[in-house]
Amino acid sequence: MRNLKIVIKGAGEMATGIAHRLFMANIKHIVMTEIPEPISVRRTVAFSEVIYEGEMEVEGVKAELVESVDKLSEVWGKGSIGVIVDPEGQVISALKPDVVVDAIMAKRNTGTKKDEATLVIGVGPGFAAPVDVHMVVESNRGQNLGKTMYDGSAEPHTGIPGPTMGYTTERVLRSPHGGMVRHVRAIGDTVKKGEIVLYVDATPVLAPIDGILRGLIREITIEANEKIGDIDPRGVKEYCYTITEKARAIGGGVLEAIMHHYNKGG
Repeated sequence: MRNLKIVIKGAGEMATGIAHRLFMANIKHIVMTEIPEPISVRRTVAFSEVIYEGEMEVEGVKAELVESVDKLSEVWGKGSIGVIVDPEGQVISALKPDVVVDAIMAKRNTGTKKDEATLVIGVGPGFAAPVDVHMVVESNRGQNLGKTMYDGSAEPHTGIPGPTMGYTTERVLRSPHGGMVRHVRAIGDTVKKGEIVLYVDATPVLAPIDGILRGLIREITIEANEKIGDIDPRGVKEYCYTITEKARAIGGGVLEAIMHHYNKGG
């Protein structure tokens, strides 16, 4: 299993939790695909930052930008995960991976099919096993978070973030309209309700609750109602720089799916 080649679609927070879990289980030939301008909010724990910075480390695991499939062996040889700009997933046909994981978290299937690899796993809503993927991993917080399903679909998207200290939608900052983001505060800052966190063009976006600014989108152009910030009411700064229990649980579900498939011989 050490030699399995894994393609993970997406490199945001949840995809990074999956990649980290697989890497720590000694499955190290991993490449993640991203769009040219990622919109991750929890940037300190998202390998999508590689697209802007060239490299990124999350909890001791490193990822590096690769320009083409030909460069993957070099990156893997250094003990890093590869991240490539490839929104169409062309790396799949070139690499012929053993496993494909769709962790884009689009709340729908954007085109993943189970003929893309020997094992194709869909994370969250929009996938049906064994129809368009071989296995589905539940992404909704609750009793079934991280559950691996071999027949059926994940729970539908509710549009409501999981509660933290009783807060749900209040934790999330969204853009009031499309425009350019300009930061006032930084990830890790303590903020008070009513304080300005950032601007979208000339419009201030205020903190709806007290807490730690756990996530903040880059200073890029965004669309209306885009998620642009995340406030953690628990106020623990360390949580800004560590993988969440949700991402770890989902990563565990993906690891279970891979182990289940390959330990029984396919």
